[in-house]
Amino acid sequence: MKWTYLFIAGFFEIFWAVGLKFSQGFSKILPSIFTVIGMLSSFYFLSLALRKLPLSIAYAIWTGIGIVGTFLFGVFYFGESISIAKIICVIMIIGGIAGLRILN
Repeated sequence: MKWTYLFIAGFFEIFWAVGLKFSQGFSKILPSIFTVIGMLSSFYFLSLALRKLPLSIAYAIWTGIGIVGTFLFGVFYFGESISIAKIICVIMIIGGIAGLRILN
């Protein structure tokens, strides 16, 4: 369950980061509410994962999921620029996440 909790926390990490963009600096009420719900959910599931996982592993994977997810969302939904260098960097992050998961 610890890994499930961590990946759910990572999903909500993406959710609140994207929500933050839509909230326009918390000036739009509905996206702001969803952003806060996403933050609380992400922290809650991270706290459940931290009961059994080391902090160094859980936090790195949690933020890595958020980084990769928000990158993909930004590119495919917001039309943000993409380059080979950016793709290589994201692949390295994914490799780091996978490595930490395998080594734990």
